[in-house]
Amino acid sequence: MSRLQSSFAILWIAFFLTACSTPRPQAVQAGRRGATRPLIAVMGAYAPELAANDAVFAESATLVSSERVNGLEFRLIRFAGHDLLLFPSGVSMVNAAMNTQLAIDRFGVTHVLFAGIAGGINPERHIGDVVIPERWHHHSEAAYLNPTPDGKGYVIPKYFKASHENFGFIFPDHVWAIRDGMKAPERQSTFAVDPGLLDIARKAVRQAPRMEFRGRVAEVHVGGDGIAGPVFMDNREYRRWAFRVWKAECLDMESTAIGQVCWANRVPFLIIRSLSDLAGGQEGMNDADFTEGPVAQHASLILREVIRGITVGH
Repeated sequence: MSRLQSSFAILWIAFFLTACSTPRPQAVQAGRRGATRPLIAVMGAYAPELAANDAVFAESATLVSSERVNGLEFRLIRFAGHDLLLFPSGVSMVNAAMNTQLAIDRFGVTHVLFAGIAGGINPERHIGDVVIPERWHHHSEAAYLNPTPDGKGYVIPKYFKASHENFGFIFPDHVWAIRDGMKAPERQSTFAVDPGLLDIARKAVRQAPRMEFRGRVAEVHVGGDGIAGPVFMDNREYRRWAFRVWKAECLDMESTAIGQVCWANRVPFLIIRSLSDLAGGQEGMNDADFTEGPVAQHASLILREVIRGITVGH
């Protein structure tokens, strides 16, 4: 080996060792610039939800820093003794998963909170009510199957083990997922929110202001199940089937994706949803376009009280 080659090899080894020893969180350190406490992600999916979240912090929060990544604005604010990272999840499952993972990787968030709207599935709930499920399921992970020749059933693949009642040719399935400590992916039926955050939510509800919509006092329900999938669901029969299968409180387009990412990264999460519509249970046109703004505020008000209830170091 020549002296030049030897020098080059030494430089290359030094570069390699430096690269390996440089913490991936260089971006985390930059992203958390000014953060002095656990960093709590606060998300909404789109404009009405983001505006409602901003409104509850408008008077008493302090902006620490702002940064744009992949076209998204991430704002670090200080509120009630907490450092919060506000940013949009984006609409639907892929966006929500991608941006949640981005926040965990780049900014080192320690908790994930979401406030937004959803379609009501439980027939006992009403538009304007707020639900905080303790478990989240995928409703669109599924096998779409052909009917049998006699039309009395469906052709079931050998690999498929039905776990739920089907909706016509749609046979819901669990998702396969893996995280550290597992040797191979396993079927996951649900993703559970953090029990500590759920307890905080139960207490926070008692501190929330009175909320009304169309002359009715909104109710807040903590617990139960939620479902999510990449579908704007506005079908009465599907709604009835979904409630029968999952006994779900609500249906939306982001929550289970967020829950799965948090599960994979072992990051505690909590999702608060206010009901903007009945997911197809109404007569005529869905009026979510007219309810989303005021109803989103209900979820954000509960979010504010949850954050106030979190103790530093939770």
